[in-house]
Amino acid sequence: MKCPFCGATDTQVIDSRVSEEGDSIRRRRRCAGCSKRFTTYETAELRMPQVVKQNGIREEFKREKLRTSFVRALHKRPVPTEYVDAAIQHIEQELLGLGEREVPARRVGEMVMAALYKLDKVAYIRFASVYRSFQDVEDFREVIQDIDSGAKRAKAPAKSTPKATPKTTPTK
Repeated sequence: MKCPFCGATDTQVIDSRVSEEGDSIRRRRRCAGCSKRFTTYETAELRMPQVVKQNGIREEFKREKLRTSFVRALHKRPVPTEYVDAAIQHIEQELLGLGEREVPARRVGEMVMAALYKLDKVAYIRFASVYRSFQDVEDFREVIQDIDSGAKRAKAPAKSTPKATPKTTPTK
């Protein structure tokens, strides 16, 4: 580490501590050249993948754009902000976990739809109507039927297998 005072490259770490949040390391250093002390912070640099649009244009991932999608879909819906923040965080973690430098915009859109499906079905339908470019009422019916069939599957009790009854043979 280069000394900010004299420019010497020979510095010594005196003390290292993890920050309260746990996302960085604070290092106290002393310059061997001028003996002055200074503090450095070490953090992990995470790069979100670039988003590749359908027309081939690449752009930086923007958390604000993702938030805007959620806010528009959830307009006047009873979903707490903490849930939206958690969904956005989950999508970001999923994108980072892919380990890819580029990700198709369609994949991000599908992640948003999956998150909205869990948060609020009305918001899911709103987002789907724009995202999938619904043309008529039939498109809405199909999505609503999918939601209804998913809800019925979730409510249906698990089928139980009938218990085997021992066979008896008549005695004479």
